[in-house]
Amino acid sequence: MTEPARIGIVTVSDRAARGEYEDKGGPAILDELHKILVSDWEAVEVVIPDEIDIIQETLIDLCDDEQCCLVVTTGGTGPALRDVTPDATAAVCGKMMPGFGELMRAESLKAVPTAILSRQTAGIRGNTLIVNLPGNPPAIHDCLMAVFPAIPYCIDLLEGPYLETDEEYCKAFRPKHAKKRS
Repeated sequence: MTEPARIGIVTVSDRAARGEYEDKGGPAILDELHKILVSDWEAVEVVIPDEIDIIQETLIDLCDDEQCCLVVTTGGTGPALRDVTPDATAAVCGKMMPGFGELMRAESLKAVPTAILSRQTAGIRGNTLIVNLPGNPPAIHDCLMAVFPAIPYCIDLLEGPYLETDEEYCKAFRPKHAKKRS
């Protein structure tokens, strides 16, 4: 029996980390992943403040020590002074994946003109894909649904676990030549 895929879910919020604000972003990601994935997986959930050093340490821990194949963050992607999640992501990744941010902004622009203010991005650390999502639960849904079809194949290419989706909800795309691994 194979081990379940590990997926990190990181809420970046000063107020949520202090307990002054109910975290809605992390639970929204968790809810979406439960709807999307049919393969065996487990969440590693963390709520941290908007501190670049803490964000970097958390991402490194989830990728290197917790062995997450995917880390999804919420919060800290805007232009405010304390919004540093994309900066922390870029600092710990060996490769950036700008297409993720481009697609998420394009999707968000269908709903709000301020989507151009978002700096969400994605990158690869070792064999882990890190994706930065906005903090708003409806935007989390829209952005995750836009990019998730490419995520399982990206993780395949990183030699991670084989993620299967509920095709009625979110169909993953894999080229015809891609073979299912056991």
